[in-house]
Amino acid sequence: MKCAVLAACAALMIPVTSSLAQASAPKAPASAPKAQAVPKPPAAPKPLPVVGAEDAVKLEALIGSALTAKPAKSRKVLVFSKTEGFVHGDGIVYGIKALEIAAKTGAFQADFTTDYAAINDKANLSKYDAVVLNNTTRLNTKANATFVPNLIEFVKSGHGLCVIHSGADNFYDAPEAAEMVGGQFDGHPWGAGGTWAFKLDDPANSLNKSFEGKNFKAGDEIYQQKSPFYDRSKLHVLVSLDFSDPVTANSNVDKQKRTDKDFAVSWIRSFGEGRVFYTSFAHDKRAFLDKARLTHILNGLQYTLGDLKADDKPVAK
Repeated sequence: MKCAVLAACAALMIPVTSSLAQASAPKAPASAPKAQAVPKPPAAPKPLPVVGAEDAVKLEALIGSALTAKPAKSRKVLVFSKTEGFVHGDGIVYGIKALEIAAKTGAFQADFTTDYAAINDKANLSKYDAVVLNNTTRLNTKANATFVPNLIEFVKSGHGLCVIHSGADNFYDAPEAAEMVGGQFDGHPWGAGGTWAFKLDDPANSLNKSFEGKNFKAGDEIYQQKSPFYDRSKLHVLVSLDFSDPVTANSNVDKQKRTDKDFAVSWIRSFGEGRVFYTSFAHDKRAFLDKARLTHILNGLQYTLGDLKADDKPVAK
């Protein structure tokens, strides 16, 4: 019977495979599972630099035994140095050291932190007279939902905010906070490697006294500020770039975004019942080791504390 079936299939040209052959055919080996790539752990942050003993002595000599203004009462300052973006190592540690030394004059007490909880916690924040954003960058305000409303309420209720250099490189998700600062980072056509010219917009202002009424040149990295946050009609500008200097005027012209050529460097403003000071100085240690700029920054802090009186009425260009 089997032979007859095979003969019939052969006549019809139907391929026939023996069930025995199927059963005895070796099975293809199962492919081995692919090894899962082990994710690399995040790189540990680089440690911050250290202020050397020689520079610490220089800072003590530059600051001296008293600041410009005598405090009206005991003052307390929170120095916040958290970074989520670029880390201005020298700027951060020299800012901290300068403020530690300045606190020894009795002008204020200072606490230093990178912990969001210090501002997220309204009760803790209320212990202070001013907050310093010491070269902070890209603060994560989304994950710290109370940070911005607490800080704005703090300033509006009569306290101070002192914003140093990259303190303007923040609040991209919180325009109301950028509005309070009075500006937001929009590039730096004037890099840290150059020497730039600066003019005093208000030579007689108490925060500018250390410049002795003279325009000057210095090495630093200077930001341009984004509108609508930067609006001279809402601010009292103290220092700006001096475009009468060709080197300053022609630096990275293709990256200069402001068509009005209004590149302010330092300003003050009232905000509610409180006060705000911003300066683009202090990308690195040089501003802190320059007596005129160091005093300018400390005067700015004393203005925010309410101890150094200054004309802060907005002046349009």
